[in-house]
Amino acid sequence: MLSLPRYLAVLAIVAAATVGLAWVWAAEMKLAYLDPEYPSWLAKRQLLESCDLGEVLVVGDSRAAVDIIPTLLGVRTTNLAVGGGQAVEAYSAVRRALACPSPPRRVVISLDIAHFVEPDLFWERTVRFGFLDAAELDDALRTAERLGDATLLAPRHPDGLPWRVRALLYNVDFPTVHFASLLRGGLLLRWAENRATLQAGMAARGQYFFGTAAGSDAVATEGTLRAFVPLPVQDHYFRRMLALLAAHGIAADFVAMPLNRATARHVLPAVVSDFAAYLADFTASYPNFSVVGGAMPDWPDRYFGDEFAHLNPDGAALFSRRFATCLHARLAGSDAGCDGGWQVDELASAAADR
Repeated sequence: MLSLPRYLAVLAIVAAATVGLAWVWAAEMKLAYLDPEYPSWLAKRQLLESCDLGEVLVVGDSRAAVDIIPTLLGVRTTNLAVGGGQAVEAYSAVRRALACPSPPRRVVISLDIAHFVEPDLFWERTVRFGFLDAAELDDALRTAERLGDATLLAPRHPDGLPWRVRALLYNVDFPTVHFASLLRGGLLLRWAENRATLQAGMAARGQYFFGTAAGSDAVATEGTLRAFVPLPVQDHYFRRMLALLAAHGIAADFVAMPLNRATARHVLPAVVSDFAAYLADFTASYPNFSVVGGAMPDWPDRYFGDEFAHLNPDGAALFSRRFATCLHARLAGSDAGCDGGWQVDELASAAADR
């Protein structure tokens, strides 16, 4: 029979071994249990880490991740836009891309107005999915604290942890930060599906879909905004990204993804004009930067797949084919086909465009 000290020692060893195994699993087997969107982010990380980028790089949020299909553009393109992405994530992707031996010739930036003025799932996606490395995360959080912008410092559901402690736990993949995903994912039940999603994301060069309904008349976030006031930390990283691109002599186009008409009817004119003026200011400061196609274009509701104004597969294919004409012109040093006609006004059916 074990004495009490030996019993406690054995118990401590067993507990430490259990935590250790859970820690290794949490760190090394994320495809087995993390949310279904994780492999789409991982595909983008792998394309970026391998410097497999091509001539054109797309950065931005989920609408750009859905709406721009690289395989339909006729030029080697990589789509690194991510769900909930803001200027912080876009800057990170651009910074690392420009460090590659053969950086892209052109960068397409697409961030909807809400991602300038409201926080999104920074901790729940960007940090949890490891899109930023430890140094980038520390820089983002310190910058937010310095600017007095608390929107990055805590998750949407506050856990009471100081941001420095939370960042450390995420950086080392401590099991508790992934506990909910481990439970939902059944430890390994998501492996096969997530592995297939990763392969599909690599083949699609980073593009992936959200809603795929045959139309949506739901009003997205833009329809509820009362004013355009950019968050200090997002404004900081947007400026920093444009300065970095200018320093490298890389041309950049801001291309707004279309809204559904149901949302456009609710958008205040002052919100559109203030956002357009904000973007226009940068074109004056950075000759390499242009705004292409207007600040908030809209398309018929039938091309949208969900309440967040993501294009459905038909809409994304149509958008990508029309945008390809403009993109090729931009690469050739022309503005032909980039006056916005490919985005706005009444569109021919997708069938006619094929």
